[in-house]
Amino acid sequence: MGEGSKFASMKLPSKPIALVVVLSLAAIFAYQAYWLVNLYHTQCRETEHDLTEALRLSDYNEIILRVDRLDQDSTQHGEVSVSAGYNNTTPYVESRTIITEQRGDSTIINLQQQEVKDTAAIDASLHTDDMDFLFGRKNTMQELAGYFQRGLHVGLDIIRDPDFQTYDSLLRDELRRLELDIPYRLTYLHRGTKTDSSYTYVDTLGIRGTAGYIPSARAKTYEYSYDLHDKWLYLFTTEPIHSLVIRQMAGILATSAVILLVLGFSFWYLIRILLRQRTLEEMKDDFTNNMTHELKTPIAVAYAANDALLNFGADADGEKRTRYLRICQEQLARSGGLVEQILSLSMERRKTFRLHPETFPVADILAPLVEEHKLKADKPVRISVRLTPPGLTVTADRTHLTNIVSNLIDNAIKYSNGQAEVEIEGRKEGETIALTVQDHGIGIPKDKLAHVFDKFYRVPTGNLHEVKGYGLGLYYVKTMVERHGGTVEVESEPGGGSKFIIKLRMENEE
Repeated sequence: MGEGSKFASMKLPSKPIALVVVLSLAAIFAYQAYWLVNLYHTQCRETEHDLTEALRLSDYNEIILRVDRLDQDSTQHGEVSVSAGYNNTTPYVESRTIITEQRGDSTIINLQQQEVKDTAAIDASLHTDDMDFLFGRKNTMQELAGYFQRGLHVGLDIIRDPDFQTYDSLLRDELRRLELDIPYRLTYLHRGTKTDSSYTYVDTLGIRGTAGYIPSARAKTYEYSYDLHDKWLYLFTTEPIHSLVIRQMAGILATSAVILLVLGFSFWYLIRILLRQRTLEEMKDDFTNNMTHELKTPIAVAYAANDALLNFGADADGEKRTRYLRICQEQLARSGGLVEQILSLSMERRKTFRLHPETFPVADILAPLVEEHKLKADKPVRISVRLTPPGLTVTADRTHLTNIVSNLIDNAIKYSNGQAEVEIEGRKEGETIALTVQDHGIGIPKDKLAHVFDKFYRVPTGNLHEVKGYGLGLYYVKTMVERHGGTVEVESEPGGGSKFIIKLRMENEE
């Protein structure tokens, strides 16, 4: 057997392949879900960080605005200066001290910085362990900025208290810049203790935020203290940020859902193709077995009849000779019919295939077919024909339309128990011609009706096929009817017979 035959006879391991596909799809879904969950938690952490950073930046901007206002006041009420004590010649600053002094009408905020100009002294003052600790910590610069910002509060708050209303406006703008569209309540508090530390008190200095917003029981509070001892602070209260993060991730979630749907559909389609291919392979195997049997029988019969004529003197008896020759002719015609169907189906797929339509009376093909099937049937057959009008004509390829009706009549006879009752009806329906072939045989289960026109398909009847066939007849009928531009339908119930309806246009154009 050649390589092509080996591959043709191989059966696809559909169950292992389907299992691998399902497991792969499940792994992809699990990884996608894991990635999305991690992204969600990361987004939550980043959003919370943005909220706390917005509180700090708003405080910093409020400090800058107060300094600007103090600068504007200096032009009217004397000089107010804030000095960092730094110049371009200073190579290093070791420490900072904030000094506030009053000189007449001028208030001076002086941020003194102790200078070290000897770089050798700097190197000696810093130990390796200290440097490793300093640069090994994360967010060191941000912490230094926070300490410096609190230090500015120490000197500046003595002159002018923080403007809570300005802080709220700056915070609102910062949240808008970060695209954090959330309702909130902002509370300005001062915590302190009595001189003898007998008890701690908390004063509410102001409440602002989104108009009409009342925090729910699930609301979360973020605390920001702007002094070194955590006595002056802002409380930012808002609802949990989960819904906000989900909205921010809407695009990613939608894209992931589309990708998963496409992958799911692709895998489903792949499994469906594999299962259909396996079914087709089983049909081909059945077809090969049936065809082998059907071809072997007429060949054996014709060979026996021909051998009797040649070697056993049967040709001397005129009656026997005629009977044996007729047997040979019938068996060859039977084999030729199978070959003709296979060739027709093969030619139908070629671009060179052409129908040869002509207009002729339907009765011209029905009368010979009725007589032919009555003669060759191995059971009693009664076939009735009714045409409306009696001279009903059709435009079609005569040969193929004859084969179409012949296949339907042959099936009606084969699948009838006892005497076969076949009713053939032709009628005009508007612009179409309807041809109906109905029997009262065993019928077809409803779940099998959708497959009766499939190539190589035969309605299963257990392990044995009481009726021999190739699974090509109805496929040929459907193919040729569609080539004529028509349609074919079937109506059937188990035990109630089957009814095949062919509809063709009155005029067929090539």
